[in-house]
Amino acid sequence: MIIKSAEFVKSSARADQCPPPDFPEYAFIGRSNVGKSSVINMLAGNRKLAKTSSTPGKTRLINHFLINNKWYLVDLPGFGYAKASKTLRKDFSILISKYIENRQTLVCLFMLVDSRHPPLDSDLAFIRWLGENQVPFVLLFTKCDKLSSGKLDKNLSLYLKTLRAEWETMPEYILTSAVKQTGKEEILSFIDETNANL
Repeated sequence: MIIKSAEFVKSSARADQCPPPDFPEYAFIGRSNVGKSSVINMLAGNRKLAKTSSTPGKTRLINHFLINNKWYLVDLPGFGYAKASKTLRKDFSILISKYIENRQTLVCLFMLVDSRHPPLDSDLAFIRWLGENQVPFVLLFTKCDKLSSGKLDKNLSLYLKTLRAEWETMPEYILTSAVKQTGKEEILSFIDETNANL
C-alpha cells in the first residue's frame, strides 16, 4: 500500500464525538511514551501528522486521521501514565473502553509494546481484556532499534512465553522501529489485506 494522503480530521474528548462511522478504522494504543505517535507518523510518511513528545501522556483525546480518503488511522490516549491523577487515569480508561467497545467501524487495534522492557502487568492486563472482549488486535513491539539483536530476541522470547501461558492461539505481532522504518510495510500490508476482505 502507498499512502498518498493523510489528513487530520478531528480530536474527540468523548467516543460519541468521533467522526461519522463512514470508513474502516485502525486504532493505535499503548502505554504512555511507548512511541505511538512516532509509529503513526512513520506509516503516514509525515513526521508532523501526530504530535510527538518526550513527555508521557501527551495524547489525551481520540485523534482521527483519514488515509487515502478510504480508512481512518486513530491515535488513542496512552494508558498507565503514573504522574496522571487517578481521576484523569479513570477518565482515560472510560474514554478508551467506550471507543473500543462501541465503535462499529473499528476493524483492528494495534497494541504497542516497548520492546526494551520485560512484560508489564498493565500491558498484559490490557491484552487480556482485549481477548476477553473479542477485540481483534495485533501487537507492535516498538523501539526495536534501541536494543542489540540478542537483547531484543531475549525480551521477545520472554514476552511470547508469557503470552503462551494464557493464549491458545498466539496474537499476531510485528517488530517496529520508527527510526529505521522497520515494520512499516508489514503493517500497511496487513491493513491493505484486511480492507480488501471487508
